[in-house]
Amino acid sequence: MNASAQVRIRPARLADHAALARLDAAAWTPEAGFPSVMRSAASADGAFFSAGNPPEAHLVAELDGSIVGYIRLKAPTSLPENAHVMQVQGLAVGPSARRRGVASALLTAAEEHLRARGARKLTLRVLSSNSAAIRLYEQLGFAREGALHQEFYINGAYVDDVLMAKYFER
Repeated sequence: MNASAQVRIRPARLADHAALARLDAAAWTPEAGFPSVMRSAASADGAFFSAGNPPEAHLVAELDGSIVGYIRLKAPTSLPENAHVMQVQGLAVGPSARRRGVASALLTAAEEHLRARGARKLTLRVLSSNSAAIRLYEQLGFAREGALHQEFYINGAYVDDVLMAKYFER
């Protein structure tokens, strides 16, 4: 990929399903995720979208015309009292596109997309072992709101689930 290429963010399309399934399988690492998810992503048969995760819930990142990342944005609950909040329920960048601003571009585009639709808050959950992601989120204005201590047992160690959020000004 060209080092000076610009990241392009766009809404996902149904036709992106196979490319996104391949990306998902390649993107999971021990630092970022769960071994059980890594195994299921690696064995994906090209399925990415589902009734609960339709194309409309995703933005994709392209570099040089290839899909290199995605973000999945969903409501954390179906309650109308919680409708002003959206949650990152998936963020992945392919290994060859890392450290090129793709995750930052996806998060920035997600914020613009959500602000335009009236959201006031964007939340996410990140493993305490994923220090690179936590640094990125903090650089983009996310703050820690709490943690579920020892929430997961991964590769022989207990890992906290860190809850982070960014509030949008009106």
